[in-house]
Parts: sequence; C-alpha cells; structure tokens
Amino acid sequence: MAKMIRVPDEYHAWVKAHNEEGETMFETLRRLTREPEPEELVGILSSAEVDKAREAAERFGGRDEERLRRAREAFRE
Repeated sequence: MAKMIRVPDEYHAWVKAHNEEGETMFETLRRLTREPEPEELVGILSSAEVDKAREAAERFGGRDEERLRRAREAFRE
C-alpha cells in the first residue's frame, strides 16, 4: 500500500533535481538516503584511514541518544 507524505516545496525540488532518467521519486529518495555500498568505497580510503574511521565510530557510540530523546520530546509538545 502506498503512503503519502508531505515535504516542503524546497525538499521536493531538491529530490526532483536529483531524479535520474527513468527513475521514480521513490527510487530517487531511496538512492539519496541510503548508505553507500561497500564496493563503492573501495580504494577511497587507505587502511590507516579505515582504522581511524572505525575507532572514531566506536568512540562515538550512542552519544546522540540524549539529543534524539530531547528532540522527540520537543515535537510532542
């Protein structure tokens, strides 16, 4: 079943501007919002950079959980 969502005109224009030939809006949104496939990243980072990125991700952990909780509460009010 399809669902409708409301987005600002500016966001719709941005998505439409990134729409590739023959692509539905859903396909464009999915492409724009997904993480890159691992194969797409091969050769971009050195082994040392990959290790550094992994360490940073581990340090980051769930630090934004409190920010996310506060944002959810703000939108409930």
